[in-house]
Amino acid sequence: MPTKTARTAKPYVDLSRSEWSALRERTPLPLTAAEVERLRGLGDVIDLDEVRDVYLPLSRLLNLYVGATHGLRSALNTFLGDAANGSGAQHGTPFVIGVAGSVAVGKSTVSRLLRALLARWPEHPRVELVTTDGFLLPNAELRSRGLMSRKGFPESFDRRALIRFVADVKSGKAKVSAPVYSHLIYDIVPGERLVVDRPDILIVEGLNVLQPALPGKDGRTRLALSDYFDFSVYVDARTDDIRSWYLDRFRKLRATAFQDPASYFRKYTQVSEEEALDYARNTWRTINQPNLRQNIAPTRGRATLQLHKGPDHKVERLSLRKL
Repeated sequence: MPTKTARTAKPYVDLSRSEWSALRERTPLPLTAAEVERLRGLGDVIDLDEVRDVYLPLSRLLNLYVGATHGLRSALNTFLGDAANGSGAQHGTPFVIGVAGSVAVGKSTVSRLLRALLARWPEHPRVELVTTDGFLLPNAELRSRGLMSRKGFPESFDRRALIRFVADVKSGKAKVSAPVYSHLIYDIVPGERLVVDRPDILIVEGLNVLQPALPGKDGRTRLALSDYFDFSVYVDARTDDIRSWYLDRFRKLRATAFQDPASYFRKYTQVSEEEALDYARNTWRTINQPNLRQNIAPTRGRATLQLHKGPDHKVERLSLRKL
């Protein structure tokens, strides 16, 4: 008898928005419309329906993940017994979530929403959010290395410092500090630090947080930042849509934040809108789009969950890793 061709197991289960929304069960909506308005980024379109349909189910899933992870660590300590005393024991290890995606795709809004929603669960009220922007090399260093035109690419970050920071938080170390980045001055703020002190959950948001480990100078593979993640989210959309959102955001920033005399981009308020938009289009074409295609999008398959957005910024479907 002819044999059936075996199907290759898919690592993800694909869910429509309505299928995903049904998984929230009776999880209450803890945010008001005003709170959602404060959390969303410039140009991002999000409302209570989006929170209810997409992010409430995700907060419920993450709550289950946190509980299961704590149970696993407890089982490990039980197994190790006396050997778990000292450095081997794992007590109070934070649950770490990575959020990745392109410039202008809305990953910052996703991260802020998750922080607000997860902190409402009584099991883990202390939720911290850190963006990898703080680990960009200072502009002076980027200029000296000839990397200003590659700002946002993996090589423009102090990756060792970033991995060390997350490793210290993950190990339960108290008062771990990170540099602070200012979008106003487009640079690291000298002398300013963000302190994270043993949170229940740490959210790490950035362009390249799902990058695989690179080999060291000795040829040996190092640890990747994502090796410290318990869960990861990739915010996905069509490249043409992201480009459109990027240009729309630039227009809005030109009319708002760029007007500040201290803004690095104030010069683009002193020229015509078309001249300013030419700069934005060139930045997208030479920096943001190549970074997306070469470095960011290829990491999509490393995420635990993919949020697929439509042209209106709304999440249309989701892919959840099952293997």
